[in-house]
Amino acid sequence: MHDTTQSVILPAIPAESEPLLRLLLSGAPAASLRRLLDAHGDAVAVLVAGSAQWAAQGLDAVTCAAIARPDRRTLAASLRWLEADSHALIGWSDPAYPPQLREIASPPAALFVVGDASLLWRPAIAVVGSRAATAGGRANAARFATVLAEAGLAVTSGLAAGVDACAHGAALEVGGITTAVLGTGPDVAYPRSNRALMAAVAEAGVLVSEHAPGTPALRTHFPSRNRIIAGLSLATLVVEAAQRSGALITARLAADAGREVFAIPGSIHNPLARGCHRLIRDGAALVETPEEILDSLAAQVAMLAGSQSRRLQAGADAGPALDGLLSHPDYNILWQAIGHDPICMDELVLRTGLTAARASSMLLALELEGHVVAEHGRYSRRVARARSARS
Repeated sequence: MHDTTQSVILPAIPAESEPLLRLLLSGAPAASLRRLLDAHGDAVAVLVAGSAQWAAQGLDAVTCAAIARPDRRTLAASLRWLEADSHALIGWSDPAYPPQLREIASPPAALFVVGDASLLWRPAIAVVGSRAATAGGRANAARFATVLAEAGLAVTSGLAAGVDACAHGAALEVGGITTAVLGTGPDVAYPRSNRALMAAVAEAGVLVSEHAPGTPALRTHFPSRNRIIAGLSLATLVVEAAQRSGALITARLAADAGREVFAIPGSIHNPLARGCHRLIRDGAALVETPEEILDSLAAQVAMLAGSQSRRLQAGADAGPALDGLLSHPDYNILWQAIGHDPICMDELVLRTGLTAARASSMLLALELEGHVVAEHGRYSRRVARARSARS
């Protein structure tokens, strides 16, 4: 019988994408693929190296055969997915691979991305919790995510029902950045009820998956997805969680990676508070307000903000136009108070009437977008931006 699988016509895609897809679709462990990419430089060189080199990194004969002779229909489907302008594949050897994620114990060999991949470099905090969150838990998730997003942090979560969906939705509502890490392929909504939310995140934020397009929701994918949520984030906030919860897995992975873990306490009569109480007993920071998180992370965020600002200035435009931020009255007041000469926080508070916490979060957003420079605790307008901004 004629084998029609080998007659599929592959679409025209950047030359490095097909070799990387062949490695990923083989089912090879991420650790082996990372070692191969480190040893040979890129996916093209890995393929050229041949099966002996693949086997030397622990790949069995079946996996080597899958790399050498990939299923053409599966490969073609992934390549077709990559044709869309907003779709990308970022491999381990790609300079665009998120630096925070490189630091965890088991980073993925590649990421399928929908949306603005540069957002994966932003300082982020994971907001996670129960799928069956209480009304209070959903309200807390939205409140914390709102303030954190307004402060310029990306809100990372897993697009699940409950706390995850509230966190993503709240960040989007205030025009903030949000990242959804999927346990499915980048084109599969799970749960299906979050399809509209998934589309909104893709439009204004970024979707990430280590699984190829078309991959369904499998139970084993979600614990491994949680390491990416934790790995992309400076810290993890657990809003509500039962004693046995995926959110606790995310928190443990964050702690293992040396990241901060925060937990919101609850009633002793609420079973969804017990996981948070356990985390607090084990050393997580108890938080009652989002400002406590911002204060705790201020030094780390400032360091990453400076790095991100320099990267954005060296490359494409630094983000939303300043006029968009100044449409908010508080931002307009703050911008008028900031001159070209450095000014301290106390003076800004006196000039604007804003609280120090509110002014600090807004200054962070302005700094991340490249409109403000912060040096030695004093703030000034970035000269290159000031020429085209409102005066």
